[in-house]
Amino acid sequence: MASQGDASGKKDYSTAILERKKSPNRLVVDEATNDENSTVALHPDTMDSLELFHGDIVLLKGKKRKDTVCILLPDDTCDKTKVRMNKVVRKNLRVRLGDVVSVHQCPDVKYGKRVHVLPVDDTVQGIAGNLFDAFLRPYFLEAYRPLRKGDLFLVRGGMTSVEFKVVETDPAEYCIVASDTEIFCDGEPVKREDEERLDEVGYDDVGGVRKQMAQIRELVELPLRHPQLFKCIGVKPPKGILLYGPPGTGKTLIARAVANETGAFFFLINGPEIMSKMAGESESNLRKAFEEAEKNAPAIIFIDEIDSIAPKRDKTNGEVERRIVSQLLTLMDGLKSRAHVIVMG
Repeated sequence: MASQGDASGKKDYSTAILERKKSPNRLVVDEATNDENSTVALHPDTMDSLELFHGDIVLLKGKKRKDTVCILLPDDTCDKTKVRMNKVVRKNLRVRLGDVVSVHQCPDVKYGKRVHVLPVDDTVQGIAGNLFDAFLRPYFLEAYRPLRKGDLFLVRGGMTSVEFKVVETDPAEYCIVASDTEIFCDGEPVKREDEERLDEVGYDDVGGVRKQMAQIRELVELPLRHPQLFKCIGVKPPKGILLYGPPGTGKTLIARAVANETGAFFFLINGPEIMSKMAGESESNLRKAFEEAEKNAPAIIFIDEIDSIAPKRDKTNGEVERRIVSQLLTLMDGLKSRAHVIVMG
């Protein structure tokens, strides 16, 4: 009898977990259409089903027990299963695009009496003048903004942007900065913690290539983040992608952004650097790079200036170039289809 009860208990528990995973307030993180640190956007139908209204303060829960508060806005173009947020909010929640966060009503956020914010040291180097007047005053005058102790926020002013950390809030944890809130920014700039270096470059930092980014994300992000999709369908995921375009259009920046946003290990090979006079050394450098990437999978190997090391076979004059082209082909063909390594050139 006891064993039967245990079994049914286990069954109930597993169905409860499944139900919880299906719960409507768990939404997929999507890219924001505006660059606003204090807001997130949902489809109006999703807002109705969660009984949330335009301008509500919502509590968002991410990874590593991180949470933050934001103002909710409706967005007809947003998918019903997604929540749109910018890079700053994603960073505070320790999530990337495609991760799942939960959205909760947060009715008890009070107006702040005082908040203490400090700039992050690596963003204020070389900036002279009063940070409060140049950055904070215009930022908080724009709108009422919810803040959470420990969060970072980015303020753009003139030609530069400064990152600030919320050191203390009164009332504690969460509050709304209104016109009568006292804002203090006295003290030494704070040092950036290692975990806050999550993504130096993100998709938000790449401008004007939305169509190309969508294609690259489909080719690179899916195999790295959701390899099971390809396994189920029985399709081989793409092993490589070649970016071409004039210098300075952001090819390397795109590759870095993809690596940071997918959380993949990024291995950069500067084409001309692997060339060596010693016979066989250039090939060995390439082999090492591929071995290192396979060890740290999921990984992206980015070969910059690939044309300098691998020109067309029939146009190669030197013996070294011909050998490198052959070695590169061998390594690309030798990549296991499920190795979760993608080569970008």
